Amino acid sequence: MVISMYIHRTIEKAIKNLSRSFPCIVVYGPRQVGKSTTVDYIFSSNYKKVTLDDLEDRLLAETNPKLFLETNGWPLIIDEIQKVPKLLDEIKKRIDEQRLIWLKTKAKRQLMYILTGSNKFELQQGISDSLAGRCGIIEMASFSQIEKNKIKGNLFFPDIQNLLLLERNTKAKYKTQKEIFETIFIGGMPDICINKIERDTYFKSYVSTYLEKDVKKLISASSEMQFRNFLTILSLRTASELHYEEIATNVGIDVRTCKKWISILETSGIIFLLQPYMTNISNRIIKSPKLYFMDTGLCSYLCKWPNAEMLENCAMNGAFFETFVVSELIKNFYAYNKDPKDYLYYYRDKDQKEIDLLYVNQSDIYPIEIKKGLNPQKATKNFKVLEKYNKNIKPGLVIHNCDKIRPINESAYFYPVYLLGS
Repeated sequence: MVISMYIHRTIEKAIKNLSRSFPCIVVYGPRQVGKSTTVDYIFSSNYKKVTLDDLEDRLLAETNPKLFLETNGWPLIIDEIQKVPKLLDEIKKRIDEQRLIWLKTKAKRQLMYILTGSNKFELQQGISDSLAGRCGIIEMASFSQIEKNKIKGNLFFPDIQNLLLLERNTKAKYKTQKEIFETIFIGGMPDICINKIERDTYFKSYVSTYLEKDVKKLISASSEMQFRNFLTILSLRTASELHYEEIATNVGIDVRTCKKWISILETSGIIFLLQPYMTNISNRIIKSPKLYFMDTGLCSYLCKWPNAEMLENCAMNGAFFETFVVSELIKNFYAYNKDPKDYLYYYRDKDQKEIDLLYVNQSDIYPIEIKKGLNPQKATKNFKVLEKYNKNIKPGLVIHNCDKIRPINESAYFYPVYLLGS
């Protein structure tokens, strides 16, 4: 790791906090988003590291997990833990043994193991069964815009007074629409942003590596080309409602297979499914989730857009702008170890009234519209439909490419996209 090239991640603080609370932490995230680099930066001076990409280490871990852990001791970083899930049972035993020692000697608990994994799909059950109550889990995504710009961030909370205060103190600089779409086109993968690997070359290799290492064992060999086609078809539907039957028909697979493949993509962090806001009050809400790619660079590559200018002017520019906004918010929640599914929803009913995002907490709803183009009167026209819910409807936001926060009316404000996460 070249420390001089390291870009600090907002998530570092959350990882450190978890490390003080659990004997084991698990850092999930898609391939190549910087999990290992971040863990190395925080812990490498005191922790031995083993990667299960190494064939000899993986063979020992598979054939004799006990000897593998005895040989390497602790504290220990184990990279790509999903390659040997059976290690989790042995890690559990060693944690439980050490807990008894700490209890008897009244010694301070320590962090024993840091596990990184790029395929949550394979690990979920093992973590639940073996390490429940023994490990803290955190998710990582590719760079957010503030991380790329080396700006200190804050947890997003859409209260307008909070946002106005943060705006006064931010170091974020206004970006033109052209610059925003260049950011969207490039995405946030560290190898492109830091190491300047040519974008198309990188994503061609990335898709092949993802298929080869994470997907091949979960689908039949004869389905690999179909899965590639499936990725492209999904990318063309980013920021849209997810209709399994329509996608399955276009790919030439059955609905059950389509749902399994969607689950693989979601649990490996490639896509995010935003759920509709539902309460017992209304049965008129459409129940399909909305689909978003987590890295807009990967999504635009799969859609085969050749440059940022064409992406900005294409028919999908609004969908990509919306995907960028939603993915930035999700990355922000991950960075503070918050589950975005606890806060973010969308609204659409059978009367075709829709709101792009709802930020919901225990007592309040903050409506949010995302607009590349702008018509202030239309942007907030559906906010009133939320009055039927037994919650406080707070002033909402219209996120677009303005230069500063501005009031639209008493119930909504324009909010600049460049400020997201700052």
